[in-house]
Amino acid sequence: MAQLKTPFTALEGNKGATSVPPNVITVGSRWQRDVLTFLMVFGPGLIVMVADNDAGAVSTYTQAGAQYGTHLLWLLLLLLPVTYFIQEMVARLGIATGQGHAAMIYRRFGKWWGRFSLVDLLLVNFLTLVTEFAAISLALSQLGISPFIAVPTAAAGLILLVITGSYLRWERITVALCFLDLTWVALALVFHPMGPQVARDALTPQVPPGGMTASLVFLVIGIVGTTIAPWQLFFQQSCVAEKRLRFSDLKWARLDTFIGACFTIVAASCMMLVGDALYSRHLPFTDPAQMATVLGIIAGPIARAVILLLMVNAAVLGTTAISLSSAWAYGEVKGWPHSLQKSVREAPGFYAVYILCICTAAGLVLIPRAPLQLIIVGVQVLAGVMLPSAIIFLQLLLNDRELLGKYVNTRWNNVVNWTIIIALFALSLILAAQVVAPELFPAS
Repeated sequence: MAQLKTPFTALEGNKGATSVPPNVITVGSRWQRDVLTFLMVFGPGLIVMVADNDAGAVSTYTQAGAQYGTHLLWLLLLLLPVTYFIQEMVARLGIATGQGHAAMIYRRFGKWWGRFSLVDLLLVNFLTLVTEFAAISLALSQLGISPFIAVPTAAAGLILLVITGSYLRWERITVALCFLDLTWVALALVFHPMGPQVARDALTPQVPPGGMTASLVFLVIGIVGTTIAPWQLFFQQSCVAEKRLRFSDLKWARLDTFIGACFTIVAASCMMLVGDALYSRHLPFTDPAQMATVLGIIAGPIARAVILLLMVNAAVLGTTAISLSSAWAYGEVKGWPHSLQKSVREAPGFYAVYILCICTAAGLVLIPRAPLQLIIVGVQVLAGVMLPSAIIFLQLLLNDRELLGKYVNTRWNNVVNWTIIIALFALSLILAAQVVAPELFPAS
């Protein structure tokens, strides 16, 4: 018989106290120990990936399918290793330091760079939250629910989700919401039966019919941009630190991250296949809510309702993860208690930042004629400017032997990661330039 110590040190029973001996679970074999260890480590990698398939991602992937059919599936498959390699670095750094990403930037690069990264993160996160609540309002309006009921109710639910003083409770609920994304697989099978064409387009890089136009370039960059966002770096590292994972848990954290990467790419591909149902029928749409209405004509009202509810689920996942990344980062920098294992009374500042992000973004969406389109464009530009610098900080930290010891990046890691960074940097600059000065890019 073997004894398995959980990654948490009596967290559930004593609100983060470290003097109480860890919980011990008795298991009968190695494979049982491995399964239980994985289940306890599992969570951050899946959540950070699936939450990135938020309302904006749903819009981007379905639009790609509606405009180009299955011709861009290969791009999603190409992005699978990118999502894994970047977030694996985050998990490794979180285990090595036991601290969040914002705290490490302050510690290693000084206050100026720390404040730069924090301000950029908070600004981009807030504007992204506005788009998430806009999606909730839009989707539930299509189901006959007034935005003045839908948005405050969603905000209240998101607040209640985190103020229970239990990281594990939040994680379990959020993981359950993540698995609802499997519904996209069922929708893809309903609207687009799998066949040789799908496999061929997924495995063969190609330019869609019509050639390399400005709209295609913009959409490709948008797809890349939805794959990895700056908040994901801060979120997963804080999650890993919150769970107090150790280097003995690293292989399971990597597996968790890989499963999350595969999960999100499969869901994204299915969103593109759902959009292809409109491409093959030459049916236009302006947003995912209208797409749901159009597809409802084809497959019935149940399909329409399911797509709209999946939009809401995507926005809810994105909102809780993004708001927590802001609260964790701000709490780390200010030196406040910043743990979901603590009550509101024990960590008032941490929860105040989370609640403020939620309530302010929700309130802005309810303002009549709020400039939501301007905010959406601003998010694209700011995220494009911030992403390369955020990843460069991550790469430099991963080469700090004092921090990681033998788990520092290998030469192979550095070649792969710098290649990804250079590619993302170039694409981000093109995205920012195209949004700021669209006349630089001819329409065709």
